[in-house]
Amino acid sequence: MSSISASVASTDNLTGIAWMVVYSALMAGMHVCVRIVSDDLHPFEIAFFRNLFALFVLLPWFWKLGLSPLRTKRFGLLFSRGVLNTICMMAFFTALSIGNLAEVAALSFTAPIYATIIGVFVFHETVGLRRWGAILLGFIGVLVIIRPGFEEIGHSQILVLMSALGWAVCMIMVKELGRTESAITITAYMSLVMAPLSLGPALHVWVTPNMEQLGILIFLGALGGLGQLALAQSLRLAETHVVTPFDFLRLIFISALGFVIFDQVPDSFVWLGGVMIFAAVVFIAFREHIRERDAGLSAN
Repeated sequence: MSSISASVASTDNLTGIAWMVVYSALMAGMHVCVRIVSDDLHPFEIAFFRNLFALFVLLPWFWKLGLSPLRTKRFGLLFSRGVLNTICMMAFFTALSIGNLAEVAALSFTAPIYATIIGVFVFHETVGLRRWGAILLGFIGVLVIIRPGFEEIGHSQILVLMSALGWAVCMIMVKELGRTESAITITAYMSLVMAPLSLGPALHVWVTPNMEQLGILIFLGALGGLGQLALAQSLRLAETHVVTPFDFLRLIFISALGFVIFDQVPDSFVWLGGVMIFAAVVFIAFREHIRERDAGLSAN
């Protein structure tokens, strides 16, 4: 079998799309929960509980598989991903607690754009004019949303853009880990590393949650844990350029929830900038697919 045929055989795009839709819905729900509980609890403490309760989502797999999901030869990469993700999560949760939900979600889509730029400078990947054009379109979309010079750039916008940069690195790590590790292993190590790392910052701002808050935190953690499983599974099963467009549903889900629960209505600049950013992401993913396909054909 040729490498192209093997690649096609190893993917299940329809199932991958379904997992990405599930991921988008779960993440939108988690973001709303963060905003609700952040009225009384610090985002750092919320991040700790999110990581702690996400571990409980994995218990059925550990019950069935024992400790086999923890067997890995790539602990260093898994640990590094957990450290970076902890920092990104605390920054992102802070952004959710003070910013407009739809705006934060739209700006978070810049992560794949950052990942492409990182690939140029770290892995010396070749990026053609069309992908550079898409990158430029994405950053114009960012400017449309934050409107520097017309609106004051807020802390939430800065924090979400910083977290997106870190998540870009995490995306590269997850894709690399997905070549050898299961979705359970990737998700388990994420929570096992992030829970103790996020405890330290949480203790400095600790407020003991009441029963209602604890219930929201448990639900939030479950959504986050299931969401990471869905994302890892989607990226394992399907081609990135196929599943990436369906993550845009996250903006639609979170806009609807933000309107119903918080009476937040995204303005036209958020929608226009969000569409520009996401169009850039989809095009970059498609061009990456074309590049990999052409490389496979030239190798045969």
